[in-house]
Amino acid sequence: MGAGAVGLSVAARLSLVCDVYAVSRKRHAEAIRSKGFRMTGIWGEGTYHFPCGESLPEDSGFDYVILTAKSQDTRAVCTQFAAAVADTEVVSLQNGIGNEEVIAEYTGRVIGGTIITGFEWQGDGEVRVSVEAGPIRLGRFPSGTDSAVSALVEIFRAAGMNAEESRDIRVDLWGKTLYNAALNPLGAIMGVPYGDLAHPAAWHIIEQVVHEAFAVAAADGVRPAWATPDEYLAYLRDVQLPATALHHSSMLQDLERGRPTEIASLNGAIVAKGRRHGIPVPVNATLSDLIAFREHQISGKPG
Repeated sequence: MGAGAVGLSVAARLSLVCDVYAVSRKRHAEAIRSKGFRMTGIWGEGTYHFPCGESLPEDSGFDYVILTAKSQDTRAVCTQFAAAVADTEVVSLQNGIGNEEVIAEYTGRVIGGTIITGFEWQGDGEVRVSVEAGPIRLGRFPSGTDSAVSALVEIFRAAGMNAEESRDIRVDLWGKTLYNAALNPLGAIMGVPYGDLAHPAAWHIIEQVVHEAFAVAAADGVRPAWATPDEYLAYLRDVQLPATALHHSSMLQDLERGRPTEIASLNGAIVAKGRRHGIPVPVNATLSDLIAFREHQISGKPG
């Protein structure tokens, strides 16, 4: 559901081992119906054929619903497809903090997930998978794992995707948010691939973003997988940044297409939680405001 570049690529791989239906935008659904879904890059090259439409077939039932919509659309998608998500395992493969809590209002069976992989549109129904900074992680939200999670991990692996179980998915969600908050808005504002952000001036901004985020996570009752902000920054610099150096941020792609970004669930979520806990987060707030201003410039709307 909400299958854009991420969702359609995951659906394509899953279609090799199970029955898949993708809910996507009209132009992508039409392209896939007429010529198939074209994927290139590090997940392999090929054309995939699977059913795709703007809505669900009547009387359809599923073992899992995988939600890949933009975070700002989570509630709208859950509301639109409330009958399909109720009493169904709903899996969030989305960016940011807060999606799982929204989904939990519609079903008691929520699986959180993280995917740190670069997906870039090449045309309607065509995506290039550019980079990958780690395995897909899936876990029962807010914590733990069970047979439904284990079965889904095995399905992902059978489809050729690198997937792992997580016993504390909130930690992983914060880990991905650290990565996204550090790189996504700055890459979008400057219009550069992630590798360029290793420049000392950009890195100084990233350091402050991460230190603020760590303080907020701790106040929110989450201890990230890294003991200190500097430990994570070393991992970001030495592992994640080189692995995704050529990737252009999803936020930049959204701005180039004149669409709203996910800033509210990334740096914006850090700002909101920081204010709630009385923790100053001026750098995250500034990045959030800059992206909001860019959205305003592109939309052409007054005020």
